[in-house]
Amino acid sequence: MSCHVCHHLLLLLLLGVGVSAVEVLRPRGVPLSKRQFYEEGKPFTCLDGSRTIPFDRVNDDYCDCRDGSDEPGTAACPNGSFHCTNAGFNPAFIPSSRINDGICDCCDTTDEYNSGAACQNTCREMGRKERESMQKMAEIAKEGFLLKQQLIQEAKRGIEDKKAKLVEVEVSKKDLEEKVEAMRTIKEAAEEPEKVAKERHLKAWEEQKALIRMEKDKARIVAVFLELDDDADGFISVTELLSHPELNPDSDESFTEEEAQEILGGVDRVDPVGFEAVWNSIKEKYISEASIDTQAPVETPQEETREPVPDNDSEQYPEDDIPEDEEEEDEEDEDDDTDDADYKAPPTEATPEKKDDDAEGTMPAYDQETQNLIDAAQKARDDFDEAERALREVDDQIKNIEKEISFDFGPDAEFAHLYNQCYELSTSEYIYRLCPFNRVSQKPKYGGSETNLGTWGKWAGPEDNIYSMMKYEQGTGCWQGPNRSTTVKLTCGKETVSLQAWIQGCVSTKSSRSILICCS
Repeated sequence: MSCHVCHHLLLLLLLGVGVSAVEVLRPRGVPLSKRQFYEEGKPFTCLDGSRTIPFDRVNDDYCDCRDGSDEPGTAACPNGSFHCTNAGFNPAFIPSSRINDGICDCCDTTDEYNSGAACQNTCREMGRKERESMQKMAEIAKEGFLLKQQLIQEAKRGIEDKKAKLVEVEVSKKDLEEKVEAMRTIKEAAEEPEKVAKERHLKAWEEQKALIRMEKDKARIVAVFLELDDDADGFISVTELLSHPELNPDSDESFTEEEAQEILGGVDRVDPVGFEAVWNSIKEKYISEASIDTQAPVETPQEETREPVPDNDSEQYPEDDIPEDEEEEDEEDEDDDTDDADYKAPPTEATPEKKDDDAEGTMPAYDQETQNLIDAAQKARDDFDEAERALREVDDQIKNIEKEISFDFGPDAEFAHLYNQCYELSTSEYIYRLCPFNRVSQKPKYGGSETNLGTWGKWAGPEDNIYSMMKYEQGTGCWQGPNRSTTVKLTCGKETVSLQAWIQGCVSTKSSRSILICCS
């Protein structure tokens, strides 16, 4: 009940108390508002204007007018109505068919004037009870009105406080923006020498790695030369080169002397100095003889049952025993279930030696001067990030204050106290949760996920009282159906009162739920 009805209820109360006991003479069943149409001694004109009859035919138990207006006190006209004066209570109209039917419909018993029914006039008692009820309602309305005024004043103070807070926060934002720019300058200034020092350190490390690689490459060339020089005559010949078929440039089965001679630069043999140029062209293909020896496959007779050979708690099988599809599935299983460190693929063929990317070791630690520059730059970055984070928080605070200030909380912001509040209703199956101006949700009482029944949309009451209903829209979508929505009907009083929410669900078109909410 809206609080503006307070004065209206008080007026009704006064009218109820001041009802006169004096009955104004008029034909039976005629309301006081139509007394002027029933003047005794003058012809009566039907209220619909259809005909005029002598006055003595009014209430003669015969229906002369089509609208039944000539028989207000009898049951002669099927469409007639009887007016109960009900002095001391509320006047009322009843259908003419109820006149003298043995049932007292008027509290003043005037509808049973000729039926012999034992009726008692209860109008005064009913009037007394109604006046007491109206007085209570008037008191509630008065208290609600005072509470509403209090809430309006609180809302106004709240808005003023928020506006002042907004000004304060906006000033702090300007300070933070200046601080962020200052921190940015400091950060960029600290990062420049850091970058130079890091690049200098990295360059020195790259030069050191190049020297290491060069030394290792020279050692490798000497080792390979000695490995290829089978007769130890200090030269690598075409014949010696042919012992390594993986160096065949055509990658076919035949490795000819002409192809080997071409690798040696068109000569029959090369010394250690000449081999350096040869090495650059073969090092990607060359396979150490030691590798070939250690990776040689074990031949197993076809007719024998192949037993798994344990190798560090893993099993080895020749590759061609595993169908291609099963091989792929095994690889996927190994990827999912087996640690890479525990898995060892069975060697099937010799592969070229690969360059060890970590052969040069790890980059050495920064010297103290470089580390000091890095620490200073990191502190500048941390300070800048902290200033930016504080600025973002202030931006969010400003947006929230502006949103709340501009929110439509009613004509006088009387509903502002509902903001950031939530109310729950527990039924046998669900817990309904309403957060005004935010969302409505439903959660199963005995486990299950929460369902969004709609987020705040708009005020949706009738034009003359738009703030009497809330609309929450775009809730969780139904399976192949619309989104859920909720319409909330507000009823206001001096304390917590019930709120009806019409929930647009998936199974039933509309379901009503009673939810508790504080309102003014």
